[in-house]
Amino acid sequence: MTFEHLLLKEGLLPEEKIAEARALQSADGLRLDRAILQLGLLEERQILNLMAGQLDLPLLDLSSWEIDPELRRTLPTKVIFRKRIVPISREGNSLRVATCDPFDLYAMDDVRMMTGLHVECVLASRDDIEKLIKTHYGLGGDTLDELSANDEESISAGRGEGGDDLMEMAQEASVIRLVNEIIVEAVQERASDIHIEPYEHHMSIRYRIDGILHEASVPPQMNRFQAAIISRIKILANLNIAERRIPQDGRIKFKVGGRQIDVRVSVIPMLFGEGVVMRLLDKANVLFTLTQLGMDADTYGRFRGLIERPHGIVLVTGPTGSGKTTTLYAALNEIVGPTLKVLTVEDPVEYHLQGVNQIPVDHKVGMTFDAGLRAILRHDPDVVMIGEIRDVETARAAIQASLTGHLVLSTLHTNDAASAATRLVDMGVEPFLIASSLAGVMAQRLIRRICPKCKTTYSPDLTKLPRDFRLASGEQLHRGEGCENCRKTGYRGRYGIYELLEVDEEIAQMIVARESAPRLIAAGRTKGLRLLREDGWIKVRQGLTTIEEVITCTAL
Repeated sequence: MTFEHLLLKEGLLPEEKIAEARALQSADGLRLDRAILQLGLLEERQILNLMAGQLDLPLLDLSSWEIDPELRRTLPTKVIFRKRIVPISREGNSLRVATCDPFDLYAMDDVRMMTGLHVECVLASRDDIEKLIKTHYGLGGDTLDELSANDEESISAGRGEGGDDLMEMAQEASVIRLVNEIIVEAVQERASDIHIEPYEHHMSIRYRIDGILHEASVPPQMNRFQAAIISRIKILANLNIAERRIPQDGRIKFKVGGRQIDVRVSVIPMLFGEGVVMRLLDKANVLFTLTQLGMDADTYGRFRGLIERPHGIVLVTGPTGSGKTTTLYAALNEIVGPTLKVLTVEDPVEYHLQGVNQIPVDHKVGMTFDAGLRAILRHDPDVVMIGEIRDVETARAAIQASLTGHLVLSTLHTNDAASAATRLVDMGVEPFLIASSLAGVMAQRLIRRICPKCKTTYSPDLTKLPRDFRLASGEQLHRGEGCENCRKTGYRGRYGIYELLEVDEEIAQMIVARESAPRLIAAGRTKGLRLLREDGWIKVRQGLTTIEEVITCTAL
């Protein structure tokens, strides 16, 4: 029975969809199953299930599979990476090999010739096989094997001082491919940052995913090509590869799967070489709405009221990496339109917004936040966004802009909403200026979301709950058990929690009187202020996150 007949018999696809796949098959010279996958008509596991029944082959779940170290050496790394086959077990002269393409008979013949063993084929999904290969053979294992096969002395010479050697080495096709693999892997894993860290006897590559650093599986020989990898990154970022004594910053533009990725590169000299951090800015994943970021209807309504004001300052506060800039972009997207002139001063410009005039800070030529803000006020703006208020000059310029009829949006580094006013006073801004210009402050944090694929309910021990968390008897909460979708963490993606303080006449008078942040919070509480921790607890009860996440991100 043909594959087409099986599809019809099992009722997986109607005849018109099979005809659509046939057309693609003829046009691109694909197999029918590949054409169906490319069109997204079926999932890979559905096709593998059908093949398993047709060919009488077992279909395995390799998500938790461990490979014996001895078994890993059965096949060359190059064959494993390029053919997407992996040895999973051996009994006597029989070797079990997992593949996602049982019709690639040449690959099986190659395995028989290389090992001299009887080969038994089993099926597994491509994702499972690729994750198994990366876990046990390391990131870019085949590329490193190719590098090792080249002139090792010339490659190892990259640790020396010769700029020409480094340039030549960094342009090697294998090195180019290896750096590309590191970045593509980060994009596929939804990483926000790549950390490349040199140590005495090894090089570490870590990805920051949902705010947490995860160690990438790296082959031991990666350390020998440390200089080549870093030099390639520096070339891409237009940095000086011969300069290894001072920090350098640059940018790279990549296209991965049709998505434009901007990479901000920071290189810093360390004890055993140069450390690199690459911040990945995915333009496809930034333009969220405020509600998509996690604001509930009440917070959204009040915050929307603030950003629709004709003048005043609206601040978003929180530590580095808490999503402040993303919130400001979402706020601008809410209000931008043909009737408003919107200008921003940013360091650097992270994302391009349609209909918004964006100006990058350049300290080398004196284009600071303060200078940029004063200049753009002559461009007749309605709304001004300042990337960050870092000093008293910028703060005073922002206040002056708001007092002369502009809405100013900016960020500030404080732990809660009420501390923003006292922070500005500490900078040297007069309290009466703050009180007359500040419209509202929103503090925020990012908490990890429970993975939807392994989400489960449980009954918490009420005696072990923090004293400020209240739960009805018998009420259940949620957590993630850990699966392949979330890298066994139980979390996938992040969500914002918010604390919005609106400055009314009473709060303004307290700011003029230099009242402390706790007193401002107490006054705000009487007007409906909800603390970060309380917003987090609401999201716990809604099944969006866990108690542990809220405790980690907030304080009593």
